[in-house]
Amino acid sequence: MRKACISFVLIGGIACAAQTAEPEPSDVALFGTTVVIPAGLEGHIYFIRHNSHKLPKFEKLKSVGSIYATKLNIASREFTEGFPGVTNRVEWFAIDYSGKFWIETPGEYRFALTSDDGSKLFIDGQLAIDNDGLHPPRLEEGKATLARGIHTLRISYFQGPRYQVALVLQVARPGQDWATFDVDEFRPPAEAVLEKSGGLADSQP
Repeated sequence: MRKACISFVLIGGIACAAQTAEPEPSDVALFGTTVVIPAGLEGHIYFIRHNSHKLPKFEKLKSVGSIYATKLNIASREFTEGFPGVTNRVEWFAIDYSGKFWIETPGEYRFALTSDDGSKLFIDGQLAIDNDGLHPPRLEEGKATLARGIHTLRISYFQGPRYQVALVLQVARPGQDWATFDVDEFRPPAEAVLEKSGGLADSQP
């Protein structure tokens, strides 16, 4: 898989985070699928006003459909077909994703959010990255100190004028390199599930 970097300006220079340039060719659903993924990210789709310059107030809008994903790895590309099974909208829409993930190793986790157009990342209800506004693909970074256990994740995104889109969420675990954030890789271990259920190790056929 080809790799690339998207640069962003910092005081005193240019920084760069590892960026997956091209998702797998089979990734035809782009923003997600209508098939429910219980342990994945659920994204609610909204139509927004033309000429919007920032993320909407989702509580004032009515969702037109839902999609599900385990990761967001949409490198900059054309978007001309809309959402299969939901809507054919290709511009002036927003998606509000939410889900949960498990942290096994506590510490400081770095996050990188690339989007075209605006986006925000919230961890445990706190704003971690603000990448809002109308702009071409742009990467912003943030970090969060996370304890062992369950945490909540929210990624809010909007697409302005057609046809280019981008939405990539990456994570760097303590002492590790950047990787695409995938909730499948942040599931609780078996012992934690047993702990939560009261330690019932025996399963019935």
